[in-house]
Amino acid sequence: MQANGCSQHNGTTEPFDSHSLRNPPSTSNGEITTNGTMVGQNNRNLSRTDQDIVRLIGQHLRGLGFNQTAEQLIAESGCALEHPTAARFRAHVMDGEWEKTEEDLHELESLVKGGKGDVTKMRFLLLEQKYLELLEDGVPLKALDCLRYELTPLKYNTERVHVLSTYMMCSSAGELRESSKWEGKGAASRQKLIENLQEFLPPSIMLPPRRLFTLLSQAVEQQKEKCPYHNTQLDSDLSSISLLMDHICTKEQFPNVTTQVLEHQDEVWHCQFSPDGTRLATGSKDNKLIIWDVDIIYFEVKNPRTLDEHKFGVGFVTWCPDNTHILVCGPDETNEVYIYNAVTGDVRQRIHQNTDDSLTYAAWMPDGRKLVVGGVRGQFYYCDIDGNVIDTWEGIRIQGLAALDDKVALAADTHNRIRGYNFDTLQDFPIIQEDHPIMTFVIDEKKELALVNVASQGCHLWDLKDKVLLRKFHGQTQAFFTIYSCFGGLNQDYVASGSEDHKVFIWHKRRETPVAVLEGHRMTVNCVHWNPAEPSMLASASDDATVRIWGPKDKLERKRKDSFTSSGRSSPV
Repeated sequence: MQANGCSQHNGTTEPFDSHSLRNPPSTSNGEITTNGTMVGQNNRNLSRTDQDIVRLIGQHLRGLGFNQTAEQLIAESGCALEHPTAARFRAHVMDGEWEKTEEDLHELESLVKGGKGDVTKMRFLLLEQKYLELLEDGVPLKALDCLRYELTPLKYNTERVHVLSTYMMCSSAGELRESSKWEGKGAASRQKLIENLQEFLPPSIMLPPRRLFTLLSQAVEQQKEKCPYHNTQLDSDLSSISLLMDHICTKEQFPNVTTQVLEHQDEVWHCQFSPDGTRLATGSKDNKLIIWDVDIIYFEVKNPRTLDEHKFGVGFVTWCPDNTHILVCGPDETNEVYIYNAVTGDVRQRIHQNTDDSLTYAAWMPDGRKLVVGGVRGQFYYCDIDGNVIDTWEGIRIQGLAALDDKVALAADTHNRIRGYNFDTLQDFPIIQEDHPIMTFVIDEKKELALVNVASQGCHLWDLKDKVLLRKFHGQTQAFFTIYSCFGGLNQDYVASGSEDHKVFIWHKRRETPVAVLEGHRMTVNCVHWNPAEPSMLASASDDATVRIWGPKDKLERKRKDSFTSSGRSSPV
C-alpha cells in the first residue's frame, strides 16, 4: 500500500520521492522502501481518503498526549503520520538541535512547494530562532556569529536582519522578549516556528497543526451559514456544541412573538435603539419623542421620558455613535433639526437655516461631532454638533442619508439613485441606480451593503463596493409609503422591514424568501429596528400608534412566569 498518504504535486498523487532522501529510516511500524511505499506489520488496503483520516486521527491523538494509542494506530494501519524526514525535522526543531535541522532541510529541499526560494525562507526562520535563543542564553558572541556568518549570507530580508542586530543591546532575557515580541526559548516559540515552517511543505509531507479541529470547525461554520435561524452567540466554538449531530436552530430561538406593546397617541413614524442597546427612542405624529430604558434580560422597555420641546411630528430619529445625543427630524414641512442630549433630555442645538427648508433626514458622521442633514426641497448641509454649517451641496433633493466616513456621505435623491458626496474634495460619485423611486435606505455596520426600500418594488440588497444588486427580497408590500428597514441579528446576517399589509418581514441576507413574518400590528408598519446589543430583540413602529417589542418565545414565557412570582412587574401585553 501507499506510505502514510501520498504527496501531491500539481494535483496528481505520487508516492514520496525517497530518492531525494539519504538513508531512508526504518520505523517500528514498518519501513519506507525505495519506491516510497510503507511496508507495515498490519497493512490494510486503505484508500487515500482513509489514509488521510487515519493521519488526522493520529495527529489529534498525539496532540491530546495519547502517544501510545497513536503509535498503535500507525502500526495497525501501516500509515505513518508524516514523511519520515519531516517527522525528524519536527523533532529536531522542538529539541532546538539547529545543526540537525539544517541536514533535515537539505533532505526536504525537493519537497518544498516553492523550491529554493522557499528553502531560503525556511532556513531564515530557523536561524532567526537560533539567534534569539543564543541571545537569551547569554552567549552574545555565538549569537553574533550566527548573525554574521549564517543569517546575513542568505541575503534575504535584510531589513529584518538589521532589526535582529538591535536585539544585541538588550540587557536581559525579559527585555529581549519584550523588544522582539517573542515568547522566549521553549516549546511555545518552537511550536509557532513549526507552524510557520509547515506553510512551505505540502500537507502530505507535514500535516498542518490541529488539522482535524480545523476541518470540524469549518464544517460547523458551514452548517451555521446554511441555518436560516442561527441567531445566537452561545455556540461560538466547538466546545459549546455537539459534533454527534448536525447543527440546527429552531424558529423558537428567533424573534417571533410580541413581548411588549408601547403606546403613543398617534401614528408612530420611527424608532431606533441606541448603539449600546440600552435605550430605545420612538417618535410619533403626536409631536413626542420618547426615550425608554431597555432591559435585555426580560425583553422589556420601561421608564419612558417624553421630550416634546418641538411643535411638529417626529418623523426620523438617529442616535449619536457615543449614545449621548439624538438627532430629530420632522415631516416635509419642517425646517429645523433638533439635537437632544439623551442623558438630560435638554435641547443642545437647533439646526435652522431658512424658513423654506425641508430637513427630513439626518446622519451622524462616525466621529459623533459632525452630521449631515437634508430634505426633498434641495437642502443638503454638512454641520458640526454646535449647529454651524461647514459646507453645503446645492440642488440635491434628499430621500435618505448615511455616512461612510467622517468626510463622505451617501444620499438618495429623486432621480432613483444613491450617490456619494465627499465634503473634503467637494466631489460626488455614483453608487446605486434603481429604476423606481428610492423611499429610504440604510447601510450595514461594515459599510459594505445597502438595504434599499424601493417604491412598488420592496427591499433590495446592494453591494456598495462592487455597486451591484445582490438580492431582491420577496413578500413585503410597499407602494409609496416611507418605510424604514434595518440590518440586524447575529453578525448583521438578517434584514427586516415593515410593510403596508401590517406585518414585519425578516429575511436572511442570503435568502430571498422571508424566514419569519411577524403579525400583530393593525396598520402599516413604518419602521423596524434591531437591538445592536441583543440579536433576538426587535422593535417595530406602526400607524396603529404602537411600538411592538419582539423576541423569542422563551423570553415571553420567562417574563410571564416571573410576572406571577414577582410583585410589581407588569404582565406583557
